[in-house]
Amino acid sequence: MGKQKKTKKFATMKRMISLKDARLKDKDRSKKEVKKKEDPSEMKEKEVTKYPSCMFFQYNTQLGPPYHILVDTNFINFTIKAKLDVVQSMMDCLYAKCVPCITDCVLAELEKLGMKYRVALRIAKDPRFERLPCSHKGTYADDCLVQRVTQHKCYIVATVDRDLKRRIRKIPGVPIMYISNHRYNIERMPDDYGAPRY
Repeated sequence: MGKQKKTKKFATMKRMISLKDARLKDKDRSKKEVKKKEDPSEMKEKEVTKYPSCMFFQYNTQLGPPYHILVDTNFINFTIKAKLDVVQSMMDCLYAKCVPCITDCVLAELEKLGMKYRVALRIAKDPRFERLPCSHKGTYADDCLVQRVTQHKCYIVATVDRDLKRRIRKIPGVPIMYISNHRYNIERMPDDYGAPRY
């Protein structure tokens, strides 16, 4: 036996629920209010987002040595793969003193990853790293870093994660440090600072 072909039903009507139906809520029964036409001569109020005074120019003018660099989980892993020393490579990149900072979320993420990332965890617990306590719930490091950077524009974010980079690029005045060609590079910094671009 062959398959039975389904034919389209023409001229079928959609059934409408009556206004007296018990399933409808009170707000759905009432008629929608008609919007008033806007007067073109009336002044419009617009709320403009406030930016800090350090963002007057294209770059963040508040950033200066010693640089505080927020380190992401994968940045430490890729540093180990590239056989780089974290603090020394940061100083080579920025030509100034650098203080790598690590949040509780990033440390918790490294601990979750287990034995495979024990070297990265040992590097993260280095006394040269500054520990930043987290007050929020959960241990998702990306949200934590974005939130911290949005509040305080005094950090540089070190990450290799594309999604996190994309999110941070939307926040004005936050430079991003990344790894390329077995060395650290930085984007969105004034040309006076930062490693030379090859």
